[in-house]
Amino acid sequence: MVKRQKEVPSSDVSILIADDHDIARRGLRAILEAEPGIHVVDEAANGREAVEKAKVQTPQVVLMDIGMPEMNGVEATRRLHSDLPSAEVLILTMHFSEELLKEAVQAGALGYLLKSDADRELIEAVHAVGRHRPYFSARFRDLVASSDEHAGGGGAPSLTSREREIAQLLAEGRTNKEIAAELKVSVKTIETHRISLMRKLNLHSLSELVRYAIRKGMVLP
Repeated sequence: MVKRQKEVPSSDVSILIADDHDIARRGLRAILEAEPGIHVVDEAANGREAVEKAKVQTPQVVLMDIGMPEMNGVEATRRLHSDLPSAEVLILTMHFSEELLKEAVQAGALGYLLKSDADRELIEAVHAVGRHRPYFSARFRDLVASSDEHAGGGGAPSLTSREREIAQLLAEGRTNKEIAAELKVSVKTIETHRISLMRKLNLHSLSELVRYAIRKGMVLP
């Protein structure tokens, strides 16, 4: 039975853990819940359950294993990216694989972290992805830059200098208000530029814009 959504302070990060191993889920939950500002709203034992529960709990981050029964983590990521674009996916896996990395990024994942790195990097990765910023271990950066071939289509839309500047700032996690203050313009002006560049690039969410920025070298993963 799917549990009711928990109330989470807006400044904190809500997270759903998807892993088919009970011990792994319990361990991850203990680590995450010990960190102030992170709230685990639910758990799932397979990809299908992860998608169903995410639609109810609407977490900001889904911590997703890849090798799960019924529906694997890549396919679950693809479903979430389509059905619940507000939820960012952070892949946590034992597999160091260029092919899996590319599949995960193309499916919509915003982060990819090895389980062997989790003790050092998990909290930082969750906070980054929760702010719609990409997080990949250093060894993955070159691979990510060449993986996101689908974002924004195959063409090269012409952005104005200001649109490129705003695209980078948005991809770095800045809010409209913060960008307006930095560029000394109104929030309405930033909103107008944002709508324009998203239309030109045929992008539909901030996470898609982040991946476009990575592919174009505007920001590092």
